[in-house]
Amino acid sequence: MPATTVFVESWFLPIEIIKIVCTFLTSVCCVIYLCIILLNKTCHTLPMMLTANTCASTLAFACSMLSTSIVTIQNDSKQIYDQDLLCVSRCFASHASAFWLNYSFSIEAIYRYVIVMYPTRLYLQSIKFHTIIICLSWLCGILYPVVFLFLGSIVYNVDNQICQVPLGLSFPMIYAALYVYLIPLSMTVFIYFRLVYYVKQMSKRITPIYVISRAQRELRMVQHTVLTSVVLISLGAPYTIFIVLSFFHSAPQYHFRLAYISIDISLLLMVIVLLYFNEPLKTVVKKKLHPRANTVMAIIA
Repeated sequence: MPATTVFVESWFLPIEIIKIVCTFLTSVCCVIYLCIILLNKTCHTLPMMLTANTCASTLAFACSMLSTSIVTIQNDSKQIYDQDLLCVSRCFASHASAFWLNYSFSIEAIYRYVIVMYPTRLYLQSIKFHTIIICLSWLCGILYPVVFLFLGSIVYNVDNQICQVPLGLSFPMIYAALYVYLIPLSMTVFIYFRLVYYVKQMSKRITPIYVISRAQRELRMVQHTVLTSVVLISLGAPYTIFIVLSFFHSAPQYHFRLAYISIDISLLLMVIVLLYFNEPLKTVVKKKLHPRANTVMAIIA
């Protein structure tokens, strides 16, 4: 007999269904993108490898959120209010995968920065170098939530039917906000403005046209990366708002349920924006969707 019960609100079910649909569609899109990158030779480039890293990170995050929503809706329907065995593991996975996702944008921005600022240092533009960076980011992502386990910060919230770090002015929450959001976003934005300044300075000097064109092209790519990450973070604003409010007042009773739906919707929109900005990936998808038109064009040519 559970010590605590929760009144199941009428809006719980539709909210959880929306979350499940969004995370499922996000996972499907990521799997499709990864298959295209792996199987299509035109996508076997370093920029596409970085895109694959973003897709893999998004897939991991979407799967962790999907599993959380499935368990939550099962517990609500069966009126189960006890913590299950994998509850803490799901929280750990969500923090690790969120770390991977946000830093994947920073890694893409770093690659564009290196191309413009250090064009002669080929090792910094090599697949080997960026593979090392990606592996380090995934290792750090696994180590980052260990702090929560060590401090016992992950607790079961019966109202929201999840295990999570409680909101409030505390070291675990500040630590999470700093390492998962503030540092990677600041890195990406800083690189963008640094490239903007560099391109403006180049236009004032006598510089070969091809050098300026390359710098402008990479600047646009970083701009796309910034916009993609902003879509993810801005649409997840309710979670940020709840975090800030919790520093001064207690969070609303069902804050995680409300915050997670915005995160799940933003994930789906993010993968759509990712496809829109990624020309190689978009080209392959168009060819797969319109094979007959491609055949006709080939015959005419």
